[in-house]
Amino acid sequence: MDLGELSSHSGNERMEADVHNRKVPWEINGSLAPVDLQRGNRSESPTPGLVEGTEPGAGQESAMFIHTRSYEDLTTDDEVKGCLDGTNKAVTEESQIEEISKDFNELSTQLTGIAMDVNKEMRDSDVEGEGSSGRSRRQSMLSEKEEDITAESWRQHRKHIFVFSDAGKPIYSRYGTEESLSSIMGVMVALVSFIEASKNVIKSIHAEGYKVVFVHRSPLVLVAVARTRQSEQEVAKELLYVYYQIISLVTLTQLNRIFEQKKNYDLRRLLSGSERITDHLLNLMDKDPSFLTCAVRCRPLASSVRDTISSSLQQAKDKSLVFSILVAQNQLVTLVRKKDQFLHPIDLHLLFNLISASTSFREGEAWTPICLPKFNSSGFFHAHISYLDQVSSLCLLLISTDREHFFTISNCKSKFLERMKRRNTFQTLLEELRTPSYSVSQVGIPDLRHFIYKSRSSGLFTSPEIEAPYVAEEEQERLLGLYQYLYSRVHNSARPLKYIYYAGDRENLLAWVTSGFELYMCFSPLSTKATAVGAISKLMKWIRKEEDKLFILNPVTY
Repeated sequence: MDLGELSSHSGNERMEADVHNRKVPWEINGSLAPVDLQRGNRSESPTPGLVEGTEPGAGQESAMFIHTRSYEDLTTDDEVKGCLDGTNKAVTEESQIEEISKDFNELSTQLTGIAMDVNKEMRDSDVEGEGSSGRSRRQSMLSEKEEDITAESWRQHRKHIFVFSDAGKPIYSRYGTEESLSSIMGVMVALVSFIEASKNVIKSIHAEGYKVVFVHRSPLVLVAVARTRQSEQEVAKELLYVYYQIISLVTLTQLNRIFEQKKNYDLRRLLSGSERITDHLLNLMDKDPSFLTCAVRCRPLASSVRDTISSSLQQAKDKSLVFSILVAQNQLVTLVRKKDQFLHPIDLHLLFNLISASTSFREGEAWTPICLPKFNSSGFFHAHISYLDQVSSLCLLLISTDREHFFTISNCKSKFLERMKRRNTFQTLLEELRTPSYSVSQVGIPDLRHFIYKSRSSGLFTSPEIEAPYVAEEEQERLLGLYQYLYSRVHNSARPLKYIYYAGDRENLLAWVTSGFELYMCFSPLSTKATAVGAISKLMKWIRKEEDKLFILNPVTY
């Protein structure tokens, strides 16, 4: 999709904030709950609240995720406080380094099917040239990546992503091979180094409709060249997802160790075969609003069924378990966590991407090391991954701190399934997953085509099934592009807005942000601003009425 298309509508479209049109009031005429509404009495009325903790979808007791209020919160370098004892300390002992290397070897072998020895790769890299082993692992990727970078088709891609080391060594490119793009990356790293030599930081370049966005997380440099209507911060956020994707595969400890030993090391030797996971992540970000909202999509489910699932997971525990996660089609069914341990949405998004991008996990029970970079970037956890149903992509992830506990954690899975089947919940869950979640027509607003609603306190969001006229993939990307544009306007760091109305040729959209929630609504082009504003109250009341199905209101802990 070419978002430049939106600008061609400039003669017919209009942007309206609260100060631009006094004829149609933005106030909801008292239909929203007062600020002092408390969680305890919210069930007495379907009237939703505006402030955090009273909005539809707010957890009754505690949230499951680290809160992300802003771009800075989402992208901070500081590790999450309150991780497991000792995990926030730097991993410096050689024995621990060896453990990380061993875990990485296992993960790489799991993803690529080819045995990997990181220490041997480091030794081999001292020999001039890539060597046959490095070439063979990347051979299967070249046919997909090869593209003439001088061709107009290569230039027409809406968003290019480049990753290289501080020394200018190519690591990843979304389109085209790294070898063919090495000179371009060399120019980019020279630009970064030149600016930083004068004690400045280059963040972006804007020219002729393009944004060139830089993120420097030594020893890596990430660059995006985009011609979308996303803000600079939104593009930078996507680059940080790519950065954390790389960290999730090698850990920050190992990455730093590698480049401390050899600054011009070719990291592709270790990441070879994992490119498809990064490709898959970038493709997801083009169509999944989870990344835009920095929230997790919750799979709509009857509360009684979800409670039974959560209870069954809670009982199937082990002292080494940190998180038990049940997911279907990149939507969260339930999550049980160790008390005082919280996931970051980035970590859960990376987990979802890993299991959906890797077909190797679909057969049998997988036991694989995995780094959760926002939780603890210095080492690996071990994840037991098993698909419980192939049709609905129902997948169970059990994340443990003990690499030797495969059989113990596998037994936890068996106990969970046993309880589910004994209570006849498993079949009920499969039946629900094999039917569409819900249609926008159930809300009862005639001109409403689609919406995204995020509860800020819970970190969860909900949206209906995609329906006409957005069934085609390019139309879905176009709709997300519109949401991205509204998001960048209301979250603009220079001039943030509380609400905005967009009127275009194909659809009209409205965005409204409060301290408690974010709401993005898409209407038919025949609707008016007055109709859209009037629909807010009706939609919010419907979400309040259905919130126990749409959200996880009572998170469970071990």
